[in-house]
Amino acid sequence: MQNLILTTTPSLEGKKITRYFGIVTGEAIIGANLFRDIFAGIRDIVGGRSGSYEEVLREAKQNALSEMEENARRLGANAVVAVDLDYETIGSNGSMLMVTASGTAVVIE
Repeated sequence: MQNLILTTTPSLEGKKITRYFGIVTGEAIIGANLFRDIFAGIRDIVGGRSGSYEEVLREAKQNALSEMEENARRLGANAVVAVDLDYETIGSNGSMLMVTASGTAVVIE
């Protein structure tokens, strides 16, 4: 299975967009309990950064991008342009983190 091209730019240099399918999205939600568990056992904080916390955020971002890519592929797209990532807290007292990926599914030649 060929990977889709994902880009934050509205076009791809040297490529022509021949079809637009519209907006595609992907979401990932992480509960606060996961954060508490990570912080309870953190041993890798160096310089104020937590490798465990960052890894969880990277995984959530990748899950959101993968879901967006899958939705684009179902439409017949071979690329997603104008990709945007958003991070929001949701739930009571901001108890969950949601990562959303969105972009425009297209066909390029």
